[in-house]
Amino acid sequence: MKRTWIMGILNVTPDSFSDGGQYLNLDDAVHHGLRMAEQGADIIDIGGESTRPFAKKVSNAEEIKRVIPVIQALSVRCSVPISIDTTKAEVARQAIKAGAVIVNDISSLQFDPEMGRVVAENQVRVILMHIQGTPQDMQTKPNYNNLMKEVKQFLEHVVQRALDQGISRHKIIIDPGIGFGKTPDHNLILLQKLDYFKSLDLPILIGTSRKSFLKVLLQDQKADYDLATQASISAAILNGADFVRVHDIPSARITTTIIDAIKNVR
Repeated sequence: MKRTWIMGILNVTPDSFSDGGQYLNLDDAVHHGLRMAEQGADIIDIGGESTRPFAKKVSNAEEIKRVIPVIQALSVRCSVPISIDTTKAEVARQAIKAGAVIVNDISSLQFDPEMGRVVAENQVRVILMHIQGTPQDMQTKPNYNNLMKEVKQFLEHVVQRALDQGISRHKIIIDPGIGFGKTPDHNLILLQKLDYFKSLDLPILIGTSRKSFLKVLLQDQKADYDLATQASISAAILNGADFVRVHDIPSARITTTIIDAIKNVR
């Protein structure tokens, strides 16, 4: 039976949009990672630089200082694969040495020319995501003539670039980039038509967790955005997502179990 993989989010940052500052302390971060593993996370994705809209950049040294001790501690205390969420080659290199086996690069190897070589040489998996612009400007005026076609062409381009850099095709996961240079309607269209990307014949990851388009849709400051997230990942899985990246692991485990059962029944 095919099932959806759950990627748990662990932000070791002071300014991430949902959980910034909660896990800056090493013990807190490690405890949270272990708890996510116990709750059923299939991957733990650790990030040391916020990629929310208009986020400030951080130095290599600061990002390494934030993430490496957490990766080192978790890699020896749990068996769940660790992903490093970074656009920086040196951070990825150090993270892999510390125990990470996946590089989640929102820039699809484009922000740092050395990133492709680091991934290829270490033979780790890589997540290539569509983004229009950078975190500093991506939400200023997102615009597309043909959203689905342009996102697919971008993904085709970065996949070929990764292959040309020596990365094996079976190591690549694609992500259409919900919220990264997209309006709320763009995000909804991507979720509705996600199976459009199946022709690329690569696993698809979707990250909708607690994102602002859900808040725009609900127009209620007291709304349960984790519950809203479950609705969005249900649609994503039904339309072809293979991985979902979330904050709330127990709820995602329930959602994926039920939706996977619906998809797999014969």
